[in-house]
Formats: sequence, C-alpha cells, structure tokens
Amino acid sequence: MIEIRPVPATEALAIAERLACSGCRGEDTVTFEFDYAYQPIVNVKTRTIYAHEALVRGPNGESAASVLAQVNDGNRYRFDQACRVKAVAGASRLGMLEYLSINFLPNAVYRPDICIRSTFEAAREYGFPIDRIIFEVTEGEQVQDRDHLVNIFREYQRFDFRTAIDDFGAGYAGLNLLAEYQPHIVKIDMDLVRDIDSSVSRQAIVRGIVGICRDLSITVLAEGIETRAERDFLAGLGIELMQGYWFSKPVFRGLGAIPDSAWE
Repeated sequence: MIEIRPVPATEALAIAERLACSGCRGEDTVTFEFDYAYQPIVNVKTRTIYAHEALVRGPNGESAASVLAQVNDGNRYRFDQACRVKAVAGASRLGMLEYLSINFLPNAVYRPDICIRSTFEAAREYGFPIDRIIFEVTEGEQVQDRDHLVNIFREYQRFDFRTAIDDFGAGYAGLNLLAEYQPHIVKIDMDLVRDIDSSVSRQAIVRGIVGICRDLSITVLAEGIETRAERDFLAGLGIELMQGYWFSKPVFRGLGAIPDSAWE
C-alpha cells in the first residue's frame, strides 16, 4: 500500500478560487478540512486494477457522512470544486496509473463548461491525464433539473472525460435518465448485488440491466462485492468490472492492493 502526505483543503481551494466563474465567487468558502480514501475497481477478466474511486473522508479518516453534513447551499460549489482538485492531487502524488473516478454534485454545477476549468487546472498542475478521469454521479441524487444533469454529462464527455452513473437501480431516475443519456459506465447498486447468487428477483433485474447496457454499448460495473459467490455469479453474466470489500476496502490516503485470494 502506498501512502502520501495529505493535501490541505486550503491548497485545493486556492486552485478552485483562481478559476471560479463570476456567478460563483460570491459563495461561502469551505472552512472544514477533508481528505480522501481510494478504493480499487478491478477487471476480473484480466485480473488487473481498472480504476480507483476517490471517496471523501474527514481529515483523520472520519466517515463521508461527517464531511457531507457540513455541506450546505452556501458552500456547495466551493466544496465540489475543491473535491475535484484534491482528488486529482492525491491521485497524482500516489502515482496512480489507472483511471480516477470522482463523484460530483450536479446541483453545484452552474455552467459545466466553466466549472470544469478547475479540474483542467488541477490536472495540469499535478500532471494527471484528463483522459484518465471518470466523473460519476449517484443515480439517487436529488437533481433539481434532469436536463441540466444531462447537459453536464454531455459537456464532460465533450472534454474527453469519462462518465458514470453510480448506484443504478437505487434512485428515482432509473431508465428515464438512461434513455436521455448513455454514460460510459453504469454502476449497479450494491443492494441489487447483495446475495445475488441466491436471489431470483435480483438475478432477473440485473440480467435486464446488463442486457439494456449491452444494447446501448454501456459498460456495467457491479459494486459492493463481498463474497466469492457474488463475484462468480456476476462474472457469469459477463460483468468484468467490480468493486467491493471482497477485493479491497477503501484505503485512507493510499492505494489498495488486491490479494491473490480475491481472484481464486
């Protein structure tokens, strides 16, 4: 496991501040510290790490909930921008060679073509290729304007970022969102994955998702894998990308390694 020194939130904010769009500069600054844990996403066919998801944590590894509880309408934009910068900085300092998956807050993005500039700046400053960045949004996110979310996705794709819908099957948008926009990756919610090897209903639902995504040329990723039986059943459906404790827990300020036993 590789570890690095933490990147202060003030350092991330400094970059975000330089490029904040005029409509966002009046927002409150972020006054709390936060950091990241990184969890591997693996390809079970090639037995390699495909990407690492950046998961927000408190400055001492506290839960994401403890950080997100401090986000409000006044600092949401600043927090979202600082998150991107901090995730990229951490990935670069860890020597990450795989894709970096970053969660974003769609309600914090006013104009995607302008708000994306801090990510470009961070990628240049820390030497991380933009074509190895995935932006993902939770399907259950309470998006105020779905058309706006679709526009964000399309702008990100135009700038050569990859896109993903997280927790697919857990939220309210579901297939309606997928009908309007086809991301590079759909991440099947862990509640559909849990005990799928023994659940006929979950098997039927996931088979349906896999079939739809295949027809739309979308890569399927199963998250929340905790057992060999779950892994094997999903692999049998043709799902190659997986994420979960079976392979590695999130590593605070570090990159996880996959034990040989995870492939057996």
